[in-house]
Amino acid sequence: MAPEIHMTGPMCLIENTNGELVANPEALKILSAITQPVVVVAIVGLYRTGKSYLMNKLAGKNKGFSLGSTVKSHTKGIWMWCVPHPKKPEHTLVLLDTEGLGDVKKGDNQNDSWIFALAVLLSSTFVYNSMGTINQQAMDQLYYVTELTHRIRSKSSPDENENEVEDSADFVSFFPDFVWTLRDFSLDLEADGQPLTADEYLEYSLKLTQGTSEKDKNFNLPRLCIRKFFPKKKCFVFDLPIHHRKLAQLEKLQDEELDPEFVQQVADFCSYIFSNSKTKTLSGGIQVNGPRLESLVLTYIDAISRGDLPCMENAVLALAQIENSAAVQKAIAHYDQQMGQKVQLPTETLQELLDLHRAQLDKKRDDFCKQNQEASSDRCSALLQVIFSPLEEEVKAGIYSKPGGYRLFIQKLQDLEKKYYEEPRKGIQAEEILQTYLKSKESVTDAILQTDQILTEKEKEIEVERVKAESAQASAKMVEEMQIKYQQMMEEKEKSYQEHVKQLTEKMERERAQLLEEQEKTLTSKLQEQARLLKERCQGESTQLQNEIQKLQKTLKKKTKRYMSHKLKI
Repeated sequence: MAPEIHMTGPMCLIENTNGELVANPEALKILSAITQPVVVVAIVGLYRTGKSYLMNKLAGKNKGFSLGSTVKSHTKGIWMWCVPHPKKPEHTLVLLDTEGLGDVKKGDNQNDSWIFALAVLLSSTFVYNSMGTINQQAMDQLYYVTELTHRIRSKSSPDENENEVEDSADFVSFFPDFVWTLRDFSLDLEADGQPLTADEYLEYSLKLTQGTSEKDKNFNLPRLCIRKFFPKKKCFVFDLPIHHRKLAQLEKLQDEELDPEFVQQVADFCSYIFSNSKTKTLSGGIQVNGPRLESLVLTYIDAISRGDLPCMENAVLALAQIENSAAVQKAIAHYDQQMGQKVQLPTETLQELLDLHRAQLDKKRDDFCKQNQEASSDRCSALLQVIFSPLEEEVKAGIYSKPGGYRLFIQKLQDLEKKYYEEPRKGIQAEEILQTYLKSKESVTDAILQTDQILTEKEKEIEVERVKAESAQASAKMVEEMQIKYQQMMEEKEKSYQEHVKQLTEKMERERAQLLEEQEKTLTSKLQEQARLLKERCQGESTQLQNEIQKLQKTLKKKTKRYMSHKLKI
């Protein structure tokens, strides 16, 4: 975590006021300052089930998140506590504690469903906390998971040109890992007389019934959602920490005063979370840091306030738009700063400037080239004024309007040209500005020539031809220099274009690899789930899942084909 961030306790991240969810600016400000990748652990569960105790332990504290000691739910909205990650250097652990679900005073579960959905969307590990065993009552209380398909979308809109897999099939690619914590668990972990681990107990509890009645469908639905949506599942059981009468003082008690088995179970839970919770990552392999998490919060809350569904694709696009805009502005500012420090206009040659600007923005490059040209023109025009103004005054005074004046004028003109050439840092317009100036004085030169009585008519004709030849030669030289400058510009643009193509190709290769990885992850998860369904002989669910798998395979094939066609167009 950045050294300037030090949260001594949690702060409300998303406020719940009369059913309206609003992001807290102070909490967002804290997130915006966290430049490290974040591991986000969110916990949900019925109110008064001890969620906050576990979160305080993850924060390394006994106090922090409000535990409460009555049936009144203390945590309103979603609270955040950012602490240094204890096992991942240069990472920040973001803990999200949610208000208790099922608070009777709220009257309906609309708000609970949104809290549940936001916890899923924002976290990389999602902890569901409940009391006792995983029985049908526990599953019925977890109906919020069945609401997710009505609360979340993975895509902003289906592609009309593709037979896309339904949104729920895409959830597995961005949903967090699922951890079920069972508090005050008093039974032996066994089934059919055989001992089970906590994970095996969870898998056993998620088995489906083979019936097709409405009761069977209601029994299967939450189990199916957990199995289909969450790619990785884990279970922890906790003994009763102490006598019920002392639970209200739980945060005040030391570990020595608690049941040793419970203390060890909490330590195992924390160790697992620290070691196995992943960095929050978005579609495309985008690692989330504080500002990105801030952007997700704002995007999702904005969608809910408008009556829309939070959409993963829209969140990623909004994030990209914000970061791309910021990156462009930052790049321009950096370019201006670097060029301002390194370049003293005008440069002696165009190549000098091009070498300095390489790898910078094309538009800014052209702007600097234009500025460089204008600075050279201004510099040369000022030099000409200083160097040649005395000669112009002499012409006006008639000093050269006498026999032999022409040769004196030409000699003076050549001396001044030499002086002009000797001046440093005239830039790329030096020759063009000089020749333009000399051309504007041809009438003066010709007038002095014609009035010089020493020269014969033949000598005057020869001199006129000589002046014409020199003028033509100078013009040819100027055109050649312009062509060289143009060629340099074209070569530089081609170099920039080729570099752009290279970077774009590499980016597409990375995105393709990430796409394949995400799709393979989803496909593998579904194939594994199908195998379990077949083993449980749930033919109807297996057939539906097979259809999803086939659609997913077709989508993957089409996306790969579309990627290849884009690549060929480059």
